[in-house]
Amino acid sequence: MTASPSAATAAVPGDRSAPPAAGAGALLVVGFVLMSLNTRVAFGQIGPLAPVAGFSPAIVSLLGLLPPLCMGAFAPLATVVRRQVGEERGLWWAGLVLVAGAVLRMLGMPGLFAGTVVVSAATAVVNVLIPVLVRKRFPREKVGTMMGVYALSMGAGSALVTAMVVPVAQAAGSWRPAIGLAVIPAVLAAAGMTPQLRHRAPQPAAATGTEQTGRPHVAGTTLAWSLTAFFGVQTLAFYTTLAWLPSILVEAGLGRSTAGTGQALLICGVAVGGFAAPILAAKRADQRPHILATILVCAAGLTGLLLAPAGTTMLWVAVLGIGLGAGQALPGVLYAHRGGDHDHVTALSTMAQSCGFLLAAIGPVLASALHRATGAWTAPLAALIATLLVCAVASMRAGHDPK
Repeated sequence: MTASPSAATAAVPGDRSAPPAAGAGALLVVGFVLMSLNTRVAFGQIGPLAPVAGFSPAIVSLLGLLPPLCMGAFAPLATVVRRQVGEERGLWWAGLVLVAGAVLRMLGMPGLFAGTVVVSAATAVVNVLIPVLVRKRFPREKVGTMMGVYALSMGAGSALVTAMVVPVAQAAGSWRPAIGLAVIPAVLAAAGMTPQLRHRAPQPAAATGTEQTGRPHVAGTTLAWSLTAFFGVQTLAFYTTLAWLPSILVEAGLGRSTAGTGQALLICGVAVGGFAAPILAAKRADQRPHILATILVCAAGLTGLLLAPAGTTMLWVAVLGIGLGAGQALPGVLYAHRGGDHDHVTALSTMAQSCGFLLAAIGPVLASALHRATGAWTAPLAALIATLLVCAVASMRAGHDPK
């Protein structure tokens, strides 16, 4: 793949690592993919298992709320991890914590809740460090491709394990072995990152304030808040749709089995959008058209669900999935392109994900409250569309390259 000259510029002075050699690069890609497969595996197990395991709605709701809350709360931990051990070792340790959390989730209901917190904390570190690793270890023109691979792997891992949990639970007569399926990819992720422990890089600077870089703290910049707005609203729309799409489809007149098919179609659309968007966006220095297109595709999908005839519902589900997938993957490219160096990429990614995931956690709750208050899904869908359109204005700085 070729990139425009502006997108494929040489590393800036803050970039302290050259791209890996061919053999080392192959091991890096394998480890990267295995780690990426894990980032949503544990979170997709509860919904399909709930009817089989007899989980109450309160348990399902709480287990759905914990991941975004914890990923937002623990995202700043990634900065500490990176300064202490670097990106490669940070991801390896995160892989070990993923294994521990996946095992803990098998130990009864208390273990399921505690393990979900542990897995979410490890995933928060992975989410922040992945864009930094891509920026540091891959050529600039490959950033979009690798972020696309990350998004595609994330969806594939979740879909594969989600498809297996019910048959395993039914065959075993218990939900614990089905939950335990997440241990396998977690072990593979830790093993895949083990060769990267040999990678030696200079320790990151102890601070990233004005005394080190001459750059103001990210929280004082419009760039960081614009990135946060884009990631936060996109993630809010993603989690809200994931939580309530089957109910929306049933209320629209579809059967429960068809609604389940719609959920699967949404996830397929997410994979397509997540793979394509970063590849297309990384070819350009200015990603404002890609941000706007992502938001408009999401808004079109939601509008179709709200207004279109029932016969076209699945078409709009697919459109919405593509938009949501693009919105989940595009921020990784934005962090890598807008960050002046690895420290800056880390700071931008940390702030956007800390605030964004915390914002996303309230989306399903607010949508449910609006639904109860109005007796229909019209108000929640309209509110999401309006929020996305407002976000289009707030997000433009995130895509602009002032150079």
